[in-house]
Amino acid sequence: MQIKPVEEIRAFLEKIATPMGVEIVDVEFDKRTEALTIYIETENGVDLDACEKFHNAINDPIDELDPSNGAPYTLNVSSPGLDRPFKTNRDFERNLGEEVEIKLFAPLKGKKFLEGFLTAFDENSVTVKIGNEELKLSKNKIAKINKAIKFD
Repeated sequence: MQIKPVEEIRAFLEKIATPMGVEIVDVEFDKRTEALTIYIETENGVDLDACEKFHNAINDPIDELDPSNGAPYTLNVSSPGLDRPFKTNRDFERNLGEEVEIKLFAPLKGKKFLEGFLTAFDENSVTVKIGNEELKLSKNKIAKINKAIKFD
C-alpha cells in the first residue's frame, strides 16, 4: 500500500486541529494492520471524549485527502500515552522543570538510564539536573526521553 507522506497528512490535519485546541503529537501508519493513527494532546489532557470529538471532525475531510491513495485503512485517534517519547520542541517546552527519564544508547559514567529534572533544551541537546549536578546531553546520544511516571 502506498501511503501519503505523514508530513502531508499532519499539515492537512493541523488546519482542523488548531482551531479545536488540539495538538497533533504524531502521525503513524502501520502497514501490517493498515491503520493510520493520529496521536493528539490538548491543554486539559486527552480522554476518550477528546479522541472521539477529533475523530469525528477529521473523518470526512481525511477521506477527501485520501491518505492511502484509495486503499482501505482504519483511522484511529489516540492519546500518546504517559510514557511517550519527546519528539517535538513542544514536548520539551511542556516538560521544562519536570522530572524525566532518559535512556541512552551507550553508558555514561556506567549508566544507560538516568532520571533528573529537565532544565533546558535546544535543537541539539538537553540539560537535566540530577541531584546537584547539571548534565548537558547531546540528543543523538539519547535513545528515549520521556516524562518520569511516579505512582504513589
